[in-house]
Amino acid sequence: MYKSSHKHKPDTPKIGVLLTNLGTPNAPTKKAVRPYLKEFLSDPRVVQPPPPRWLWMLILNGYILNTRPKKSAKAYQSVWKAHGDGSPLLDISIKQKNAVELELNRRAPDQFIVALGMRYGKPSIGSALQELESSNCDRVVVLPLYPQHASSTTDSTHDAVSEAIQGWQRAPELKFISSYSDDDMYIQTLAKSVEDFQKVNGTPDLLLMSYHGIPRRYFENGDNYPCECCKTSHLLATKLKLEGNDYKMTFQSKLGRGEWIKDYTDETLKSLPSKGIKNVQIICPGFAADCLETIEEVGHENKAQFMNAGGETYKYIPALNDRVDHIDCLSQLIFDQIEQLNT
Repeated sequence: MYKSSHKHKPDTPKIGVLLTNLGTPNAPTKKAVRPYLKEFLSDPRVVQPPPPRWLWMLILNGYILNTRPKKSAKAYQSVWKAHGDGSPLLDISIKQKNAVELELNRRAPDQFIVALGMRYGKPSIGSALQELESSNCDRVVVLPLYPQHASSTTDSTHDAVSEAIQGWQRAPELKFISSYSDDDMYIQTLAKSVEDFQKVNGTPDLLLMSYHGIPRRYFENGDNYPCECCKTSHLLATKLKLEGNDYKMTFQSKLGRGEWIKDYTDETLKSLPSKGIKNVQIICPGFAADCLETIEEVGHENKAQFMNAGGETYKYIPALNDRVDHIDCLSQLIFDQIEQLNT
């Protein structure tokens, strides 16, 4: 008797949810970091002209990928297993994915399938969408875990999702959450994380709100990411009832010689002690999960710069990660989109 090897999809359609973040190498080694960096830095939305595309690829393959992986691997080694068994970003993202799925199905039993996909590295966005397709998800909500919209993150994710669903036999009804920089629950959760931290660590001379930077030319070409960062900072400060001299917004992780969005986090920190500001706390509202950048650069490198300049107390306020109120916030963002799909 003939037996088909084809696996039929479940009869009842599910609602698929795709959570995405930037990505991570599989291991803190030069061998693992190199292909991750190549995929990341080959994205035309990450490195936009100038330089011309052909010249950038020549620089990337001829120089950067032969020098940068060793340095990056050493940095990853310093944070590996900080939040679990491997990459902090992946370990936290898995916790977020599991918690969001549990919360969504608590609200609407047995209706949701949540998958995790990274823009670069594994698990990929393509593999996550294949998981949702095989689970018979006819509707999909995509939530990139970047609160502030940017071309190099949010739009790049949209590109990857669009490409992946071209392979579906029947394209799903899709809702894409492109930003939640001013969402009330998100701002409230940020504020609560600061309040919880300060109950233990006291109030600083200055609360620094630091975001990942972008080249100034991206902003001049129409990327409104810095404006969304300003919006988040203002709303957070208002929620915390801060005065203008109680907080400051800066941008971190500048690379290369060109001008990036200012003020720069590292230069700001080095200048503060001479102004009498020697007790600072720093939060990164653009990061939904702690990663190499927040743990190593913000938590350690920037601290050393501040202390060497005469600072006395430097504290990093962790990302929202898998806090219960953060999971509630993400789940509500998704539910709001489901309501739109149902109308």
